[in-house]
Amino acid sequence: MNSNFPVILAGGSGTRLWPLSRSLYPKQFLKLNSDKSLLQETINRATAACDGKLMIVCNEDHRFLTAEQMREVGQEGAIILEPVARNTAPAIALAALQALKHHKDATITVLAADHVISNTEQFAAHVEEAIKCAQDGALVTFGVVPEKPETGYGYIKAKGDGISEIASFEEKPDADTAKKYVDSGDYYWNSGMFVFKASAYLDALKRYAPQMLASCTAAFENASEDLDFIRVDSDSFAECDSVSVDYAVMEKADNAMVVPFKAGWSDIGSWDAVHSISEQDENGNATTGDAMLVDSKNCYVNASTRLVAALGLENISIIETSDCILVAHNDHAQDAKKFASMLKEAGRNEADTHTKCYRPWGSYQTINLGSRFQVKRITVKPGAKLSLQKHHHRAEHWVVVEGTAIVTCDDKEIMLTENQSTYLPLGATHRLDNPGKIPLELIEVQSGSYLGEDDIVRFDDVYGRSGTTN
Repeated sequence: MNSNFPVILAGGSGTRLWPLSRSLYPKQFLKLNSDKSLLQETINRATAACDGKLMIVCNEDHRFLTAEQMREVGQEGAIILEPVARNTAPAIALAALQALKHHKDATITVLAADHVISNTEQFAAHVEEAIKCAQDGALVTFGVVPEKPETGYGYIKAKGDGISEIASFEEKPDADTAKKYVDSGDYYWNSGMFVFKASAYLDALKRYAPQMLASCTAAFENASEDLDFIRVDSDSFAECDSVSVDYAVMEKADNAMVVPFKAGWSDIGSWDAVHSISEQDENGNATTGDAMLVDSKNCYVNASTRLVAALGLENISIIETSDCILVAHNDHAQDAKKFASMLKEAGRNEADTHTKCYRPWGSYQTINLGSRFQVKRITVKPGAKLSLQKHHHRAEHWVVVEGTAIVTCDDKEIMLTENQSTYLPLGATHRLDNPGKIPLELIEVQSGSYLGEDDIVRFDDVYGRSGTTN
């Protein structure tokens, strides 16, 4: 029976890659270095290196994005939903409990959803090394062999060469200390990846964080299944302290081991890191999208929706989206997250959402927004349907531009094809359904006194959603 279970932690917010990464569409779902997202690349690596059933731990807001990205790469597995964010130690505990349901001697390989690892064969070899080390009960982490002094990572000091006991964990250092670490040859970058027996990890929690283990166990034992998701008990899980696995277990354990890791790893935690892994021209420039650079060196341009032209720049990153543009010197690339915090404090939605928002049935994109009107482009996947709903403050006009729609409005049902339209009065109970084999594209014009997404009353939903998000 398969016993090495890949566990992917996908609950991060990725604010250092704002404005592409936002709280409702964070870094792990972005396509930054290939035609697959970081999460999808991690899924493929993990399932190739491990023989057990895939598990992904994510938060409630990202559940449909996670399920859709799994489906796109042809993988199945358990999606465990965290009702509240509680850092990595409780998240791994839930995965360990789930793994033990499948195999009494389960090993779990814990990976972050948003890392880049270029050498997948070497990655698999390192995982195999770590599994062998974990068989005797060791708690194993991967220490990335440092390529240069780096102040953005924590460090692990090893007691010896090769697979070794851990002497200490060190916080992110200043530049001089980082250089000393790297020059000594005794330190690794802390990768945040782990391998251990599920039972060994739970035993460690019992020893070092018993209250956390009790809360996670209660949350898991009172879990329920909702479509493809495992929902743990929210009240029990909320009692956990928000603690990383390093603080909760690894720094205290006397059986912690480190496996040297050299497989082209990067946590791409800033735009200059994205630049470093991107294909560059003879001037050190890298671009994505519609970009033109003249007399510029060592620049990174990511253009999502329009032409970006850069002239006479050096060591600059430009990130363009439909609603904002970030221009940053690469020496300050780590600080892009400051804008996400500032925007949240100001109550602006650019910290949380893009103009294009994804839903289990498809997506919508805001084209224009005024004081009493909003225009959206709506895409509904074949066979998908929106919830049966009504609005208290707005009416809607729907114009089909591609595909076929079945529209329910109160007690009537009509079929619309290209260039046909319908009107949905304020307060009407309505639903949109795509019965066809191709995506349904339509333009929605809303008008009314309030146009927020929380003006939705649901009566029925095939995706089991509750609350106010469409």
